[in-house]
Amino acid sequence: MNTFQNRRTGSRGPENKLVLSVTENNELLKFLIEQMPGKSRTSVKSLLAHRMVVVGPRIITQFNYPLKPGMEVCVYGSAPYDKNPYQGVKLAFEDEHLLVVEKRSGLLSVSTGKGSEKTAFNILSDHVKRQNRANRIFVVHRLDKDASGLMMFAKTIHVQKLLQEAWQETVEERGYLVVAEGKPEEEEGSYTSWLRESKALIMYSSATPGEGQKAITHYKTLKFRKGFCLLQVMLETGRKNQIRVHMQALGHPITGDKKYGAKRIPSAGWPFMPTCLPLHTRNR
Repeated sequence: MNTFQNRRTGSRGPENKLVLSVTENNELLKFLIEQMPGKSRTSVKSLLAHRMVVVGPRIITQFNYPLKPGMEVCVYGSAPYDKNPYQGVKLAFEDEHLLVVEKRSGLLSVSTGKGSEKTAFNILSDHVKRQNRANRIFVVHRLDKDASGLMMFAKTIHVQKLLQEAWQETVEERGYLVVAEGKPEEEEGSYTSWLRESKALIMYSSATPGEGQKAITHYKTLKFRKGFCLLQVMLETGRKNQIRVHMQALGHPITGDKKYGAKRIPSAGWPFMPTCLPLHTRNR
């Protein structure tokens, strides 16, 4: 027996959307399959994955999102405009296992233990708890505060463990675009040192083997203009603040990174943003 009813059965308004009213508790994927018998399970999953389903005021991609009587579900013919409700992060993908977000430069990934800092972890914890107070998220990897790019969070300890255990085997290359002061003497090269952290949480580079964790960074100059260069940086190791420390050691700190030696900011009209941006990862 179908326990749900369309507010406008099969109708599509001027925004090209199908509006469905919820009358009993259910999960979103199951509800949509029941209400859209002409679509396969795969097609309905695709609607969620492509952010074409809205519950209340928010786009929902979670298959098991809980529905309650009185809720309204809208299925759009194309992805609706999504006004980002979170400052510093933008939801890119969500299902019952994972959250993928775009973190902006200037936002911490996780707390450093210094007071009530705003972090991507806190923002997304609040996000999943709005769906269910028992929901939690778990850190898979981190991005430096001044780096922007995609981050993954697991929704269970089991998924977190699977991802972290397979991380080194799955991700073969990690690349970044970096804007730095000056221009390296050699257009491309590598830098190796040993990194250690002080009590003040500042990383230091040493040329002496064994004085910290070994770190290897490869770089290539892509463009140079008005005293600043755009570099492609590839990591052979993934140490804390590795790129920032190595760029400082090379004499070309990342633009705007005062903690690690930056002194200048590009003038207005300079074409490259002063940031450290993940370029890509290549999986097996």
